[in-house]
Amino acid sequence: MSADFDLVIIGAGAAGGGAARRLAGEKLSVLALEAAPRVGGRMFTTRIGGLNLDFGAEWLHSAQRNPWTELAGRLGFALDRRRANWWMQYKNLGFSVEDQEAAGAAYAAWSEALAGAPEDCAAKALSETEWSAYIRAVASYVSGAELENMSARDYAAYDEASTSDNWRVFEGFGALAAAAWPEKIPLRLATPITSVTLPPGGVALSTRAGKIFARAVICTVSTDVLAGESIRWPRELRPWREAAADLPLGRNEKLFFEIRDDRFFEPDTHLIGDPRDPATAAFDIRPFGQPVIECFLGGAGALAMERDGSASAFSTALDALARLFGAEVRRALRPLAATHWGRDPRIGGAYSYALPGHAAARHCLARPFEDRVFFAGEATDPQDFTAAHGAYASGGRAAEEAIAALARRR
Repeated sequence: MSADFDLVIIGAGAAGGGAARRLAGEKLSVLALEAAPRVGGRMFTTRIGGLNLDFGAEWLHSAQRNPWTELAGRLGFALDRRRANWWMQYKNLGFSVEDQEAAGAAYAAWSEALAGAPEDCAAKALSETEWSAYIRAVASYVSGAELENMSARDYAAYDEASTSDNWRVFEGFGALAAAAWPEKIPLRLATPITSVTLPPGGVALSTRAGKIFARAVICTVSTDVLAGESIRWPRELRPWREAAADLPLGRNEKLFFEIRDDRFFEPDTHLIGDPRDPATAAFDIRPFGQPVIECFLGGAGALAMERDGSASAFSTALDALARLFGAEVRRALRPLAATHWGRDPRIGGAYSYALPGHAAARHCLARPFEDRVFFAGEATDPQDFTAAHGAYASGGRAAEEAIAALARRR
């Protein structure tokens, strides 16, 4: 059987984009397939009511060493390099300075205790205090998971590698991802793969438009898709699917309120709704001065939204804001948009976390199969998982592996 392509990239998110940019200068026939009708995966900027909203990835974490930083400059995207306001509580509403200091110290103590946590479980490092709920809320923003289900070693690895440089893209991170796709790499959107088989000498991909045969593929699907049943995978990839199952996707969602009366809200401010509630939202108020409040939900809060619907989540968030700002704010805000990443069958959640005792699954997932199948995505990065730069870098790494393998086979 002759190959239609030297290499096929499965998925056009951050990892697929990283692979595509590395392959754009090679003399290889390459095709990318994406199930969604757009590029970017969880990097998605949409315009609603004249507002640029990042539904998914928003921050360039560890920005000084983040490859998206250099790419933004090359593509003409301006960055907001101000210090992230995550740790501020606007006017100390509902969270006194003394309590903020105590909660921060409790979180720092928990972070330090992770290395020695029994059974490699993040919950085992937690000493129950009045700030346990706060720790659970903040950890769920990072991982999207409950502490009982998280590897302490895995969480600590990301925490140790990350820096305090967290920047944003004025036009939207998703807009940057869309602009970064290289023209030299052809892309078929709205083309989901239904099955993967391993005939001699290559990989066969079945789509609704027909079958494609490639000498090798770079697989960038989420761990939920790889471990799930939406694509029929060959039995030879069972070890990789088992590794993916040990790296499930957490739950993180966003709600957006339109501000109709901005008397109450100052630009670029932030607060946490209730530091004693593990399901509380964090509120980003008027980012870039826009008349919008972004509510970020992690773990228990995101799961409640997935279970009860966005109307219930909007109501809960509005109640929290009314407790902090007063009942008048109810008339000042209007629900605008909500994300549903957990219900998107092409993704299935937010980003990966390792189950207790399974931090090594990231290494297992990153291994190539027989110089034919190469794996990329944030879940395969040993330290920058959960982040778009980890995904992007993994795509470049997988592309390098594929180029070398194809050269050996020639």
